Amino acid sequence: MKTLKIRNNNAIKLSALTLAIMASASVSANVGDDLSKAIKESKVDVSLRYRVETVDQDSLSEEALASTLKSRLTVTTGKVYNFGAKVELDDVTYIGNDSFNSTINNQGTYPVVADPEGSEVNQASLSYFGKSYTATAGRQRINLDDQRFVGGVAWRQNEQTFDGYRLQMSPTDKISLDASYIHNVNRIFGEDNAAKSDLHGDIVLLNAKYKLSKAHAITAYNYSMEFDNAAAASNTTFGATYNGNFPLGDNKLIVKVGAASQSDAGDNPTSYDATYSVLDATIKFDKFSVGAGIETLGSDNGIGFQTPLATAHKFQGFSDQFLSTPGDGIQDTYIKGATKIGSVALSAAYHVFSADEGNADYGDEINLVAAYKVNKQISTLVKAASYSADDHNSDTTKLWFMVSANF
Repeated sequence: MKTLKIRNNNAIKLSALTLAIMASASVSANVGDDLSKAIKESKVDVSLRYRVETVDQDSLSEEALASTLKSRLTVTTGKVYNFGAKVELDDVTYIGNDSFNSTINNQGTYPVVADPEGSEVNQASLSYFGKSYTATAGRQRINLDDQRFVGGVAWRQNEQTFDGYRLQMSPTDKISLDASYIHNVNRIFGEDNAAKSDLHGDIVLLNAKYKLSKAHAITAYNYSMEFDNAAAASNTTFGATYNGNFPLGDNKLIVKVGAASQSDAGDNPTSYDATYSVLDATIKFDKFSVGAGIETLGSDNGIGFQTPLATAHKFQGFSDQFLSTPGDGIQDTYIKGATKIGSVALSAAYHVFSADEGNADYGDEINLVAAYKVNKQISTLVKAASYSADDHNSDTTKLWFMVSANF
């Protein structure tokens, strides 16, 4: 029988405090209008996500088949004197056998499907809502920009969340500021994976966005990540991104341009300085869109530009061949398209991968997605990725079928 696991004392204290606030709100009928209103505004959300994932990887003799169900319960309180709390519980259960490598089930002859079974506190936080800012303490979800450097990896059944403190400010309509101090990262691999469970250390995330107009914005960021238990991943990254929309007659051109510089930090045993750049352009027509881009994660001294807290599944192909940047860096050149046929949303992308340093060809990949929303509560998704290897890893094909329900 599975037991609910809480990763550290901070989460225990915060969870207990949150539950105490909720309990007092439930039993105290005469504590004032504010509390009465908070009880009425509190809400409980339930979500279920069932997924079948198959992986055929040429370097392994077995094919993986993962059938998993994620169940989530989220309780969000109303505001009491501008304070509000959130508790979110997640459970991942296998439906059928575990003929895949979850990273903790000793199935090393199968390809990895990083959805370990278990139950955890996904979020447990207390927030204060000011006039132009929100301050949050505890275990929380943090997704910055497009999640290229910091995100929740929500595609996996066990989400990545962060223990620490966050301040979000909007001093004017054009300026948004976001500052976080994180002391622990609850990764997707679950509590039972001793080697990959958490990342401890001192993590400072600073992000500022300025809206030039409704169609144009610039974001600057500085992320400092010093890990106690993963010194080789410690880094400091600073950069900027421009996002803009341009009218093309009745159509629209969407452009993203970004650059960043990264160096070693903390107790990282290797000194390096690497760069990042991205150029992405998409034209949106009435019923479809087409686009292309090039993203480069450079390298120095045999170390590739690192993104240890990113939602990496969104980038460089869905088959997840480049969750860690190769030592010679990587250049991803891609084309993409999307349309809708009836109620079915379709998208496709083709990637060509090569080393940023040297002449290595890493291979290419095709991604296909079809999504159908049954109603407001239920949606389905079919997804495929086919990676053809050259000088990196081995040929890999992945297929997914997913049903999500939210109540």
